[in-house]
Amino acid sequence: MNEIFENNTALTSLRNFYMNYKKPILLIIGTIVLLVSANLINNQIKNIQNVQAAEIYNKWIAQETDTEEGKSLSDELFDDLINSYKKTGYANIALLNQAALKAQNGDFELALNYFIALKDNTKGIGGNELLSKIASINAARIMYAQEDYDKALEILEEYSSSNASIHELIGDILYKQGKIDLAKDQYNLARDKYTDEASLSIISMKISNLTI
Repeated sequence: MNEIFENNTALTSLRNFYMNYKKPILLIIGTIVLLVSANLINNQIKNIQNVQAAEIYNKWIAQETDTEEGKSLSDELFDDLINSYKKTGYANIALLNQAALKAQNGDFELALNYFIALKDNTKGIGGNELLSKIASINAARIMYAQEDYDKALEILEEYSSSNASIHELIGDILYKQGKIDLAKDQYNLARDKYTDEASLSIISMKISNLTI
């Protein structure tokens, strides 16, 4: 009998709690349902986009570019891939390949645009830290070659405590700006992190040249 009374009391308390806080409870439940639904829909969209991007990517890499018509079709496929499917891995790999190819062929302006696009696509939550870092370093190298030192330093700022090659590049930029002491600090950081003899020899020469 006591158990029945206790159960009724508990149910009454729950009912009263629900009635008193009905709107907030329903709002929380509705929000959870919306978030779960949105996540499921987002994942479904991503899956569909990956399938579509894969199809375009495969067509793009298989496309012959020996003729004007073939090159035009290749460019159309590439543009479609990087603009319509920019958040997919296929678009990012395509950007990296094209950026490297353009740089190799001496088209540094277009290569820079592709590296920056890749950096923007892969940074932040859900991005690809490795690709973002590769894009940033290569973009900074092109900016350095173009003597756009401030922008090169700006793009490297978030990696300023990273690996030896980045410290060395920052040192090179600071040296070009006439900031000798700051350049030396970066070279010393690079020297502390390098492990191979060739890199250590090069960085030691750069440090020595600062005092000449």
